[in-house]
Amino acid sequence: MTDTLARLQQVLEARKQAEPDSSYVASLHAKGLNKILEKVGEESVEAILAAKDAATSGDNSDLIYETADLWFHSLVMLSHLGESHEAVLNELARRFDLSGLEEKASRNT
Repeated sequence: MTDTLARLQQVLEARKQAEPDSSYVASLHAKGLNKILEKVGEESVEAILAAKDAATSGDNSDLIYETADLWFHSLVMLSHLGESHEAVLNELARRFDLSGLEEKASRNT
């Protein structure tokens, strides 16, 4: 998975500097952060609805598809703000030795 994320990060960084009419990612960057955030929100809702449908149908295929869209647009957002998937993976790794309750409590202080 990390190889896929690393490859995707390279593509996202390259397209950040591309002409807006040459790629979807470049067009998102050209439209700015608000448009990227709009897409993250849209994909979040679509993933939630797909999860709800999967819970009743037992078919997770749309859920996987919509989650991939959500992850993709989240990576575009991170890239736009100068971050990468590695920062998120590092944060997840940091949490490995914490219980979820401890991690949540630490955010309130």
